[in-house]
Amino acid sequence: MTVATRRIAANGFDFAVDEAGEGDRLALCLHGFPESRFSWRYQLPLLAEMGYRVWAPDLRGYGETEPKPREVSAYLIDRLMEDVAALIDASGAKSITLIGHDWGAGVAWAFAANRVRPLERLVIMNVPHPAIMATQLRRNWAQLTKSWYMFFFQLPGLPEWGATANDGRAIRRAFHGMAIDKSNFTPDVLDRYAADAQRPGAMRGMINWYRAAFRLGGKLRGPWPVIETPTLMIWGEADAALGVELLDGTDAYVRDLTIRRLPNVSHWVQQEAPQTVNPILAEWLAAPRV
Repeated sequence: MTVATRRIAANGFDFAVDEAGEGDRLALCLHGFPESRFSWRYQLPLLAEMGYRVWAPDLRGYGETEPKPREVSAYLIDRLMEDVAALIDASGAKSITLIGHDWGAGVAWAFAANRVRPLERLVIMNVPHPAIMATQLRRNWAQLTKSWYMFFFQLPGLPEWGATANDGRAIRRAFHGMAIDKSNFTPDVLDRYAADAQRPGAMRGMINWYRAAFRLGGKLRGPWPVIETPTLMIWGEADAALGVELLDGTDAYVRDLTIRRLPNVSHWVQQEAPQTVNPILAEWLAAPRV
């Protein structure tokens, strides 16, 4: 299955988008931090073979997407949802399946809850519902400790310097160090992520997602209506950044919820364990919904 990179003009940005497949059923894949569209390399062929047109964009502030705004307010969740809506509109697709990992999943949660555009299916990987995350950060000392980096990212300048110093050594360690099975994080993969993070303005833009969430909140703070879209959560249980207890209570926010937990798989679930993730995706997406 051929994967091609396109440029898509949407919401004032020139998005770099990896595309596979064709047709009017769009699977839009939203990556997390500190990733890029490259993180979906194992899922694009599968989804295309299932009859989807698959788009995996570099999100605002990341990779080859331009421009990369400097101001924190440009990364408010409301603006990020506008990007997703604009990409969907640009696709002209008639049905939308939204798939997100990490921060991309955070945007996907907000997008589905706010019903910005109709969705056929929602797939979330290793990020809790925002309401649960907010509660856990207030009450769960273990999770608060794991989330130390979110607070560090509020500092000006220092996080950008630390992440990109020594040819992006911290970015490389984030993937290789956290992964349980490191076989899919070869030197060339780590080079790709380190190079993307070192593009002009990229690291500032990437970290500004966290700054905007902490300082501005916007629709990330709710209120949270129940999501009616059928939703699949895939969760690597060996996530060093997010405890598995963050799954608890999700059914209060989602009407039709399926959870698949993967033992001994890290936060980088779709990259680390595509041999497990892809069959789960294929079975759930193909199953009829009542």
